Parts: sequence; C-alpha cells; structure tokens
Amino acid sequence: MEKILQGNYAIARGAWEAGVRVACAYPGTPSSEILTALSQEYKEDVLTEWSPNEKVALEVAIGASFAGARAMASMKHVGLNVASDPFMTVSYTGVKGGLVVVVADDPSSHSSQNEQDSRHWARFGKVPMLEPSDSQECKEFTKLAFELSEEFDTPVLVRTETRVAHSFSPVKLGERKESHTPLGLDKKDAPKYTMVPIYVRVRRKIVEERMKKLEEFTNEFKYNTVEMNDPRIGVITSGVCYNYTKEVFPEYSYLKLGMIWPLPKKLISEFSRKVKKIIIVEQLDPFLETEIRAMGIKIFHGKDVIPNHYELSPEIVERALKGKKYKPPKIRVHTEGLPPRPPNLCSGCSHRALFYAIKRLGLFTFGDIGCYTLATAPPLNAIHSTICMGAGVGGAFGAMKVLGKEGLGKCCAVIGDSTFLHAGIPPLMDIVYNKGNSTTIILDNQTTGMTGLQEHPGTGYTVTGDPTHRINFEELARALGVKHIRKVDPYNLKETMEVIKEEVERDEPSVIITVNSPCMLHRREKRKFEHPFYKVLTEKCRGCGLCLEAGCPAISWREVTEEESLTQDGHKRKGVVQINRLQCPGCGLCSQICKFEAIVPGEA
Repeated sequence: MEKILQGNYAIARGAWEAGVRVACAYPGTPSSEILTALSQEYKEDVLTEWSPNEKVALEVAIGASFAGARAMASMKHVGLNVASDPFMTVSYTGVKGGLVVVVADDPSSHSSQNEQDSRHWARFGKVPMLEPSDSQECKEFTKLAFELSEEFDTPVLVRTETRVAHSFSPVKLGERKESHTPLGLDKKDAPKYTMVPIYVRVRRKIVEERMKKLEEFTNEFKYNTVEMNDPRIGVITSGVCYNYTKEVFPEYSYLKLGMIWPLPKKLISEFSRKVKKIIIVEQLDPFLETEIRAMGIKIFHGKDVIPNHYELSPEIVERALKGKKYKPPKIRVHTEGLPPRPPNLCSGCSHRALFYAIKRLGLFTFGDIGCYTLATAPPLNAIHSTICMGAGVGGAFGAMKVLGKEGLGKCCAVIGDSTFLHAGIPPLMDIVYNKGNSTTIILDNQTTGMTGLQEHPGTGYTVTGDPTHRINFEELARALGVKHIRKVDPYNLKETMEVIKEEVERDEPSVIITVNSPCMLHRREKRKFEHPFYKVLTEKCRGCGLCLEAGCPAISWREVTEEESLTQDGHKRKGVVQINRLQCPGCGLCSQICKFEAIVPGEA
C-alpha cells in the first residue's frame, strides 16, 4: 500500500513500523510534525510527550532505551544544542533498546535564529548519521536507524532539512514489528551506563572500536548508491541536494550518500577512480568536501562555486556549476507589482498591545524565541536583542549588572510561556540568587504559538489532549524567590504601561505576567472581546497615522481627494485610515491609541 506523506509524517511512520515505544520532542520548525503525527495516528502503540525542552526529551528517551524500549527524540537543529549534554555522553554508554535522534536543519533560517549544519554533531559525538532525500527514505532510514542503533550499540542521528521534512511524496507502507529486546532493569551494568572517569576511559576505547566497525559497514550500506552515467563528471552528494542536482544534470554520474557519517571511504575512492572530475554538492558547510579532500582526492568543484549559506535549489546549483554558460529558465514566476507581505503578528494578537506599550515607554527589550519576535520589525521596532531560548532573561540581568541603578527604567526582558518553561527558569533564578534588579515579562498566550499551537506544561493538557496539571507562573516565580509579581491584561493599554513603568524602575527582581490573552489562533480557548469589531469615523480621522504604529493587519491607509481633505472640525489631512471588518477581532487597541475618538466599536 502506498500513501502520499509529508517527510515528517513518514519519519513518524518509520518509527511506528520499527516498534518505537517512546517518542519525545520539543516543538521546533521544521521538526514539529513528527511528534504530532505519532501522538495523533499511533497513540495506541507509542507513548508520546511534549517535553519542557530538548535536553529533557532526549533524557527521557535515553531512560526508555536503557529499560529496553526503542525510543526517539526529535528536534530542530538549535534544539540539538540544548540536548548536546546528554547526547555527547550517551554516545559513550551506548543503548539497550534502539535510540534515534532526529534533527531537522533549517537552511535559509525560515524560522530559526541561525542555520547551523547538524552534520558536525555526528563527527563531534562519534555517532552514525543518516540523511534521507524524500519521504520514502524518511520512513526507511528511520527504521534502519533503530536497527543500526541496536546492532552497533549506539545512538543514531537522522538528519533532515526543511524541504525534505515538509515535502510530500509517495511512501510504501509496512507493518509494525515489535523489538525483541526484553524490557526491564533487572540487569545492572554500571561500567556501561555510569559515566564516572574510571568507566569513561574504558567506554572511550569502545566508541573508537565501534566507529571502525561502522566505517566498514558504511562501504556496504545499500543506501550509499553509485549511478554511473557520463564518466567525465562524478557528483558526490546526499539528501535533498541529490534531487536538486539530478534534476538539472541527469547525465552526470552520482555517488549518493544515505549514511553521511562515518563516510564510506572505500566506496568514495572507488567512485573517484571511475570518473574524471569530482563535484561535491552539499548544503551549508563543506562537510563532505573537507573530509574527502583530506582523503587526498582532488575536487574539481565544491564550495568554490556552491554557496555555503542559505538554501540551495535546482536553479542555484545549475547557475553555480554552469557559471557564465548559465541561461535562466524561460518560465519564471513574475513578482513585479505584487504587494509586499512582511511577517506580522495576527490581528488582535495580545503581543502587539504589550509591545506597543513597551515602545511607548522607550525601553530596550531583550527578547526571546517565539512569534512575538516579530515585534522587532517596523512599525513596532520593540525588540532589540534575540539570541536563543532563555537568553533574553539572562541578557537583561547582564545589562543591569553593568548599568546598576542607572539602568532602572531603561530595559526589560520579554519571554513567551513555552519558552519560559523551556529555558527561562534558570536565568530568573539567577537574577534572584545574585540580587539582580531586572524585570521579566512572561507572555502567557496558553500555547506554543510559533510552531503550531502545541501543548506545554503551562497549558494544562498533554500532547494527546488529556487534562493534566497546569503550571501556575505566579506560584513558580514566587517559588524562585521573586517578591514583586504583577499581572496585566495587555489589551488594557493604560494599565499595562503603568505597571511596566513601575516594575522596570524597581530596584529588585520583578515579574509581569500577561493574563486573559490566549493566542488568536487557539483551538481550545479564544478570548471574546467586548465588541465584534471596530470602525473608523472618517469625518473625525485626522490621518495622523498614530494607530498605524501598532502594525495591525486589519488597519490600512487610504489617500483622500481634495474634496475629502478636511475633517469635521476643519483639519487638513492627506489621508485616512480604514479597518477591514473581516480581519478585525475587536481587541480595541487602535481605539485606545487614537487621540481624536475616530475609532469606535462597530455593531454586530
């Protein structure tokens, strides 16, 4: 039976067919759908969880593996940074039940703070890595990863990229096969699983022995395939880059690597002797190129022509390899005349009201990872630093360490509810412990908004929708030692500005929590505003543009004719604002901003 599957759903299918028992993740584009699929389609067989962060996700999966179950942790590329501590050590311990880590890279940073290349983790951690190129391989490679994990006593990395993770292609479905590894913790093997120095030194040698066995295996790995065509040009590539290159240069010979670490050196050497010139096509860093050059193999083209940043495409590969001979395709999508569509917060989003208040107060804002990072863009211009999850809280504290009392009233940290639980608790603890005086604003929109409305410990529901304990942010902050905790309804602009101003001027740690502000796209809870929409009284609008500074997609500008240029009270204007009733949810922020009472509630 065949089915069209997204790459991420194919990975979930492969894990299910492989008999996975436990799957953990923290949502992060482009990896989020993997756990979503497992929790929705295979929940009868697989125990799933949205973990507070990627480190916890991997640690839970490791525990399940040590108990004999096949387990998987999935995350985006920056998530593996968070999980790197247990990842680097479980390479030494090895596994009992198969353990697979899926890491999804994001070339061009479509939804990420960097575009790092996760292939380096395989070399750094001394573990094998598989890289699928389509949905069928996503399924097959995931199944293979569990088998390799148990055969070689190692965690296995499966690397995908945005295009593979989110593309759809046919997949041949198979049946679920349970692992034969017995479950239980009866056999205690401290020298294998307890990494104290005396055991580490022994396991270190085992890791090197394992890598030698894997190097022998990868030369015979059936998904490292050679396609001999024109022997004048041989391309060494992997993953989606194979698809790109094959599409524009079908006549070339190819060595397509399914296992990209350890490298099949024997196979690469044999292929290089069969072709006259070697070209290496890979996305982001010269990972393959560096290793193959170190083997003494001459490379005709690699990163000297293939870009080492941003996402590749068939067109980019063709232009890079043809150089001056390149001719653009005749059929092209014309973008001239299309209106610009910059990323923007949704109409009625509570984050817009909060950041408008911060902008009015003139604060330097240490931001964090989430859809609220869009507040850095015009016209809000209200986030001035974003590094990684949790860094905003620590960053504001660091700045206040330097500025001391002179910094009071000048900066704050803003962090989302899911991100706070992911990485914001330790830096807030640090502020209290080290007697800081910075203000942390927790934006509680009751979901993980940016990656698709996933649950987290602050929503009160598990990944399968079961009710569970819901973290109380006020109680948590108080337990950390914060004495000054305020709650604000961000849609009340005046009160929000007053509270923020008071707290950022306080010479002690403080926390502000937004309340009654669920995500506008929320499936379960949605705030009902007092009025269904707002409208503009055109005769009163002076065209000052102050309401446009909120950046609401429902509000637009219209130039007026000479006949319309005078307001009701005789003021000369060049234009007026208008509100799209279909887009306006009735939050009322624009009405609070307007100084001329020109924006009023509409009738249902």
